[in-house]
Amino acid sequence: MQDEQLTSKEFNKDGSFKRQGNRFSTPFGDGPGELPIESGRYRLFWSQACPWAHRSVIVRRLLGLEDVISLGTVSPIRPHLPHVDWEFSLDKDGVDPILGIRYLSDIYTKTDPEYSGRPTVPVMVDVKEFKAVNNDYFKLTNYLETVWAPYHKVNAPILYPEHLQKEIDDLNTIIFNDINNGVYKCGFAKSQDAYEQAYDTLFARLDEFEERLSQKRFLLGDYITDSDVRLFATLVRFDAAYYTRFNTNRQLIRQYENLWGYARDLYQTTGFGDTTDFDAIKKHYHTSITIDPSNTSVKILPKGPDLSDWNMEHNRHLLSNQLDKFLRKLEV
Repeated sequence: MQDEQLTSKEFNKDGSFKRQGNRFSTPFGDGPGELPIESGRYRLFWSQACPWAHRSVIVRRLLGLEDVISLGTVSPIRPHLPHVDWEFSLDKDGVDPILGIRYLSDIYTKTDPEYSGRPTVPVMVDVKEFKAVNNDYFKLTNYLETVWAPYHKVNAPILYPEHLQKEIDDLNTIIFNDINNGVYKCGFAKSQDAYEQAYDTLFARLDEFEERLSQKRFLLGDYITDSDVRLFATLVRFDAAYYTRFNTNRQLIRQYENLWGYARDLYQTTGFGDTTDFDAIKKHYHTSITIDPSNTSVKILPKGPDLSDWNMEHNRHLLSNQLDKFLRKLEV
């Protein structure tokens, strides 16, 4: 996750947040220089708190790639180190059981000894070569949806249909700039003007999607696409973390009629709610030491919000033209 202990390089002169770029971006595929598609060769590292990593895990689950790409999980709490890192404290003896590493930075520096950025999730690691090969969070789900198709489960949903890819790409750019990254632009702004601009853009865009979802069950119609996965990753964290921690406090997602029903619809779909860990989300955003390293006082973990609301009836299927085929009933 590319969020804490930000350097001066990660801010524009006006105090606005500028996200760190990706170091490992070689695409997956069968072309020259591309990463070969091979079952059991790669391990996906994620944090349950991180929205960028969460959407990769959702897609992995939806497409049935769990036995093809293994999963490693870092702790949502940052380790007490001089540098920002992720650690494998959730695993036995505090090391990843496959790679045997204690910190995520171990694989980053093993791959590139000159690497000086923050180690981020998601990252795909080639376990055969023992090196990080792709941490391109923006394109990773698209690779899983396309070139990894030979390993998709039977009747896997088509999340990135060819005839909609241009529309999905355009929509994803908006979702990323104004919503996914928009909450971070609010939370990490270093000037009042930068914060207010990001805040206004964020809620203007949420208002647009609220209207859009009054007519469609999902962003592009009756079926879930890659764009829904990306929007969900922010919506599910909004009330529990961003509203207070990032000062995105005009209104809660549960105060929107359509966005709230839409978020619950996805949450109740296999692959979304069952990969969501609110405890990890709250611990990371509210108590992780590196979110505010200058504050060494006791961190308070918020008690709310009431998570039972996520399982309330949403009736979003009434917007669908094909009631018997909606993806809420995806096979495990």
